Amino acid sequence: MASNFVKGLRKWSRILHRDIGFFFIGTSIIYGLSGIALNHRNDWNPNYSVEVNDFDTKIDLSSNQNIVENIYRLLDDVDDRDNYKKHYYPNSDYIKIFLNQGSTVVVNIKTGQGRAEFLRRRFLIYESNYLHYNPTKYWTWFSDIFAGALILFAITALFMVRGKKGALGRGGIYAIAGIIIPIIFLLFM
Repeated sequence: MASNFVKGLRKWSRILHRDIGFFFIGTSIIYGLSGIALNHRNDWNPNYSVEVNDFDTKIDLSSNQNIVENIYRLLDDVDDRDNYKKHYYPNSDYIKIFLNQGSTVVVNIKTGQGRAEFLRRRFLIYESNYLHYNPTKYWTWFSDIFAGALILFAITALFMVRGKKGALGRGGIYAIAGIIIPIIFLLFM
């Protein structure tokens, strides 16, 4: 009787493990990529790349009546006038122009030397990170289901293999090591 229970438990563990794994394969890849990107956010910006363009201009950008029109002329050369949001003068020598999507242009109005910094979304990584932040109530529910599935995925893994490679053998040692490592980090970091 106990033998039948163990066989049934092993059988259903394999079935659930397989089906859960297939269903959440896309979500696992998204969260894995996003997790790696977010782990290294002190080393780089995981959401945006920054493109820097230095330039020179002869367009008059000193504070005058035609300043917005002159900014448009500059943006026709450097970017696109439709991206203009606003501008200001941080000091008497410089103008800072704000563009859509966080991009900026800074120009020394006396020398005409300028620098444009354009933020570009990182393809797929930006979107993966967006989902990692749980942007909506419905995605949060799906993420909670995914988290529960990961727990079930881990538990079913314990019962899939028997013998010296299973939970009472090498698999159990790996499982214990996988529990101890995060605890060590929490205690000593």
